[in-house]
This record gives sequence, structure tokens and C-alpha cells, in this order.
Amino acid sequence: MAMEDSEQPASASVGEKDAGAFARTERRIAWLTLALGAAAAIIVAALRHRLWAEGLAIGTVLAWLNFRWLKRGLDALVAVATAQEGAAKPRIPFGTWFRLMFRYGLIAICVYVIFEVLKVPLASMVVGLCALGAATITASVYEILRPVE
Repeated sequence: MAMEDSEQPASASVGEKDAGAFARTERRIAWLTLALGAAAAIIVAALRHRLWAEGLAIGTVLAWLNFRWLKRGLDALVAVATAQEGAAKPRIPFGTWFRLMFRYGLIAICVYVIFEVLKVPLASMVVGLCALGAATITASVYEILRPVE
């Protein structure tokens, strides 16, 4: 049974709608990470806990960078997988794997150096890193309450 020409664009536009919705959600998570972390840091700074506010801000920026690097790495994996579609054993370049895994090491090194040099409490940076989780939950609840038709 052949598909009519009028049916093909509809399925293509559904995929494009999904891709657009996913991109909007990714952007929402990125700015919510920074907004929620900044709000927490400002509140803690207003309570006169400067080192904790700095740690929250640093952790938030590291969480945002982690999200950006994760997105870039996954986009690269999708591009490689799409390019090798139909291959018996697709090969993922070492650089792609390295970038995906290196981000964890880089964040750990940054947290250690900041902890040792600036004497910022480690727990405050860890809580700042949780801004990404809070942003993801917030964006998910938004998507549930305002679904795309």
C-alpha cells in the first residue's frame, strides 16, 4: 500500500514539531538552571553567607556547563549514528567518547581547585550542581501542565 503525497509532509511536520519542542525544552532547562541557581545564591548572600553564595553560584555555572557539554556530546552521537545508519557495527570516534566522559573529570577538577584555593564549602558547590536537577524538574512540570498540541 503506497502512501499518498499529502501524507508524507504531515509525518515530516510532526517530527519537526517534536524537534522544535525538544529544542525549546532544552533551552528552558538551560536558562532555568542559571535562574534557579542565581536566585538561591542571591537569597543566601542576602542572609550574609558569602562563601555559601559563591559556592552555589560556582556549582550552578558548572551544572550549566555540564548540561551544555552533555547536549553537544549527545548531538555528536546522534550525528554519527545517523551517518552510519545501516552499518553492521557503527563506530563512534574516540573524540566523541572522550568529550562525553571528560566533562565529569573536568568538573571534579574544577570543584577541587575551587575548594582548595577559594576555600568555598564543598557542600555549597554540590548544592549548586543540583540546580540542573531542579531546572529539569521545573521544565518537566511545565511540559506536563502545558502540553504541546
